[in-house]
Amino acid sequence: MLLLWLSLFKAETEEELEKIKEMEVPVMSQAINAYYTITASSEFREKERLRVKARHDEAQALHNARREATIERNIEIARNMIADGEPIEKIVRYTGLTKESIENLII
Repeated sequence: MLLLWLSLFKAETEEELEKIKEMEVPVMSQAINAYYTITASSEFREKERLRVKARHDEAQALHNARREATIERNIEIARNMIADGEPIEKIVRYTGLTKESIENLII
């Protein structure tokens, strides 16, 4: 019975839940029906929507932070290359920065 409960808690798809329900164990059927009732409520759907949005926002913030860190690193590389007298074309090629942004660093 413990393994059956564990399989219920680990179920990730409707198909997995249906397989458990097909075993016709009354307590499992009741638990699955209760799960369906809870997840069908508008309150649950709204909370789930907010959770998904929060995860998306967090992933987007992390992506933006990494992008910003990469840009800052490339600016520092460009400054070092400028200090070493490297040509702008080479700095553009190595850093991915635009020619205009590199020229602004020189000024």
